[in-house]
Amino acid sequence: MQNLVILAGNVGATPEARTTQGGTRITHFSLATSRPKRDSNGKILRDDKNRRLEDTEWHRITCFNGVGKTVEQYVDKGMKVMVRGRIHYTRWTDNENIERYGVEIIADEVTFLTRAKANDNAGGGHEPEDDEIPF
Repeated sequence: MQNLVILAGNVGATPEARTTQGGTRITHFSLATSRPKRDSNGKILRDDKNRRLEDTEWHRITCFNGVGKTVEQYVDKGMKVMVRGRIHYTRWTDNENIERYGVEIIADEVTFLTRAKANDNAGGGHEPEDDEIPF
């Protein structure tokens, strides 16, 4: 049995990173994926200008340590990326004793589908060459 997720989409906001007390680096970002809307016969719906209508879903992506560091350095809002990882469900009881649920994608790999942002820490904000972008 395997828990495997592959998503390709657009990054919704600049990734946020933090370090736990134990020293683990955790980076979060949101990823938007979309698919065409269809009618009851399976036909793709279009707007008045004949553009395809789409349903968009937002996914919470979590990266640890090295993958998280790379995402923090090179990923920015609007970039297209592909994430390979696994679904992780959580359940907890909040302060008002209400049971809550959450879901996130734990990323094993993040592949850049568009050019990475410049790494400001690596030499004054130059645009990285293709062979400088970690994959």
